[in-house]
Amino acid sequence: MNRILVIDDDTDLCELLSDYLTTEGFAVELLHDGEAGAERALAGDFDLVVLDVMLPGINGFEVLRRLRAGSATPVLMLTARGDDVDRIVGLEMGADDYLPKPFNPRELVARIRAVQRRTAVAPLTGSPPSEALSVGDVTVDMGARSVHVAGVAVELTSVEFSLLKVLIRLAGQVVSREELSQQALGRELNAYDRSIDVHVSSLRRKLGALGEESERIKTVRGIGYFYARPAAI
Repeated sequence: MNRILVIDDDTDLCELLSDYLTTEGFAVELLHDGEAGAERALAGDFDLVVLDVMLPGINGFEVLRRLRAGSATPVLMLTARGDDVDRIVGLEMGADDYLPKPFNPRELVARIRAVQRRTAVAPLTGSPPSEALSVGDVTVDMGARSVHVAGVAVELTSVEFSLLKVLIRLAGQVVSREELSQQALGRELNAYDRSIDVHVSSLRRKLGALGEESERIKTVRGIGYFYARPAAI
């Protein structure tokens, strides 16, 4: 049974989510305070954390910062509807996805399962787990879910790893933002959703420049992105 930690000070919402997620086969633990939530998230063996931005004590961003300093546990943040700044900040700090309030519990379950699919160690289809892809000085090990740049390990979130995997596999080819959203986030891209752009920006920063300050991941305006092969730069 998958273990979910929900950190939100809305007790009514928490009880609703607990009932719904339990019927979907999850084991749910609830906490309503930022400080306690951060400690429990780091101490417990959870498969995913559902984290609200607005919390008493310390806010959700601080909880996320502490969690990312010592854990790769997937985090789905709950944000106020229309508050793009919170969503972008959360994604830049390492959240795997976000969901604006109010939301349908079915949408939350769909987002959770999408995160689970992309963080699974052994894929059910496609290439064998031991496959490694290399383009230039970047190597992506599918089985170990590890990335090395010029032999140096680079820590990526689950979304960043999924994005890089798609871009490396299709190096030199333009991949649309819609396709990246489907493959990396497991959902359709909404009209005003900037998640992919934020994750790509973070991925560029972590991988560093290639050659004479050239971006590894190129933008094709209005379409998407492509990973540049060394000979094409």
